[in-house]
Amino acid sequence: MKDFFYAIQDLFVDVLFAPLDALRILELDNWWAANIISWIFIIIGMAAFTYWMLQLKGFNDRNEEDKSITSHSYL
Repeated sequence: MKDFFYAIQDLFVDVLFAPLDALRILELDNWWAANIISWIFIIIGMAAFTYWMLQLKGFNDRNEEDKSITSHSYL
């Protein structure tokens, strides 16, 4: 049973966290290169937020949303 948990430890430490170790080492040489993944996620998030706001504005301009004030039928 102990070998099973050591196998899980080896999987995570030696295989799955290897890219993060590479980024940690890269950060000592070049901060921008090490944080490029964070910048990519920030850009994707900003693009998704802009798209979502434009979609909401389009629905609001076409009056497609039901804005009546009613409660649920089970209340």
